[in-house]
Amino acid sequence: MINRRVSLCAVLVAATAPAFAAPDLILHHGKIVTVDGTFSIHEAMAVEDGKVLRVGSSADVLLLRGPGTEVLDLGGKTLVPGLIDSHVHPAAACLTEFDHPIPAMETIGDVLAYVRTRAAALAEGDWIVLQQVFITRLREQRYPTRAELDAAAPRHPVIFRTGPDASLNALALRLSGIDRNFQVSDGGSGFAEKDAAGEPTGILRNCTRYVKVPPTKAPSAEQHDARLQELLADYNSVGITSIGDRDTSLEGLEQYRRLRDTGALPVRVSCSQSIGSVGAVEKIGAQIRSVARNPLHTTPDDFLRIIGIKMYLDGGMLTGSAFLREPWGVSDIYAITDPEYRGVLFIPRERLLPLVRAAVESGLQFTAHSQGDGAVHALLDVYQELADEGLPVRKARSSVTHCSFMSEEAITQAAKLGVMIDLQPAWLHLDARTLAQHFGLPRLRWFIPLHSLLAAGVNAGGGSDHMQKIGSSRAINPYNPFLGIATAVTRRARWFEGQLHPEEALTREQALRFYTINNARLLFREDRTGSLEIGKLADFAVLDTDPLTCPEEKIASTRVLRTYLGGKLVFPRE
Repeated sequence: MINRRVSLCAVLVAATAPAFAAPDLILHHGKIVTVDGTFSIHEAMAVEDGKVLRVGSSADVLLLRGPGTEVLDLGGKTLVPGLIDSHVHPAAACLTEFDHPIPAMETIGDVLAYVRTRAAALAEGDWIVLQQVFITRLREQRYPTRAELDAAAPRHPVIFRTGPDASLNALALRLSGIDRNFQVSDGGSGFAEKDAAGEPTGILRNCTRYVKVPPTKAPSAEQHDARLQELLADYNSVGITSIGDRDTSLEGLEQYRRLRDTGALPVRVSCSQSIGSVGAVEKIGAQIRSVARNPLHTTPDDFLRIIGIKMYLDGGMLTGSAFLREPWGVSDIYAITDPEYRGVLFIPRERLLPLVRAAVESGLQFTAHSQGDGAVHALLDVYQELADEGLPVRKARSSVTHCSFMSEEAITQAAKLGVMIDLQPAWLHLDARTLAQHFGLPRLRWFIPLHSLLAAGVNAGGGSDHMQKIGSSRAINPYNPFLGIATAVTRRARWFEGQLHPEEALTREQALRFYTINNARLLFREDRTGSLEIGKLADFAVLDTDPLTCPEEKIASTRVLRTYLGGKLVFPRE
């Protein structure tokens, strides 16, 4: 309930404060959802020097107005803390369509039409690369076959790449030296699927590193910076004011630094630096320790910081290579023929343990892409062993990324260890139809188990894993946080009847926390962002819809009217 009491304290402050202490900005006659400890709601908020000065009734807060104060009547609109996306890949995503547009693809026919278009546009022999069009999101629910890719582009090598897995045509296989005798030889994991005669089918599991795609012409630093700024501004358009870049390269860190130093960074960035897992363990450990010495970790600021490192522990649920505790099962969808196949675990325990130890000992948050329940348990067991040794697993805010498939035991273990979870609710919206068809509803009982995680006391936060295209709804994956909030609340999916295990739905309050204060904790920023409390940074968004009370079907279409970062307007909807 909105507090309408006139505060005597506010009156006294207004009467005695010097003129220069008047707020820069007052927003009043609205619904200010603070997301503080009690989820208090007020009518008005005052901002001074980029921070929240006061929240309260309109009468109270307006008493603080000075001659230079900007005053904005919200007209009853809802205002929420700046939204936080815990998992994005903006440096690469912004370049997806740098040289040509890529249409939306919902069918194998769409995929093959794109391949034919590229074959007509490119010189004979040039590679055609199509990335992250996931088979779970195609109506046919399968990979394009080698024969289909051959027919669409017989004179061009073609790779249909979905993360670590791919489907190749015959020419791409030949140019990459992948034949019946192919074996992984670099100490990593993966294999090429083969037919009954022992010939490659064209499907690769965690072997795209062997595909000899030549490097594409890179944009200039100026061009890349401009594209990244365009994308980050689009994040602002859906209320996002902070992000977690979950796979930052050294070049990416330098790019963020350039934008920050010129005042051109419109979001706050917490980075998990990318560290590879192949090679000598001692050298990788040294790399991890060097990350901890980076000034962006030792002396972070409000705009840019390194919080830890990121590795990849298994494959993808969207591609058929997530590491599961039970076999995937023979599948036309995922082109799986081995009834005992459980996916691909990239890092064996004897290598994973010293790498995680190096991160925890260095005060870095370790996280790893862990889609399947087998990978989730493997990482939690390593955290358990280190915690039993007395290492500060909880203090380092050790994390597991994705956790699409979990278990009741994993949730209990994560809660006990203080391990944090980085989840993507929109995947339920996009992929539940295919997953339910393949696994059946009982096996999806612990798929994105949001309610159980929060009920157990696990700090879980919401991300998008945005990896391609600019545009909150057309992106792969969509980064509109209101789609994520709606999915967390409704457990409803595209092309899927009913709800997927509605017992795992969140309340609207929980879902808003999921994209604000929970993510702030996950990204080491809860003392500065994630809620609208006195002294915290004034990051917030004004909405055209109240997602706490509107009909469920309206949550996803919520539009942001204005976004502020540190009290400064960074997105006005015209």
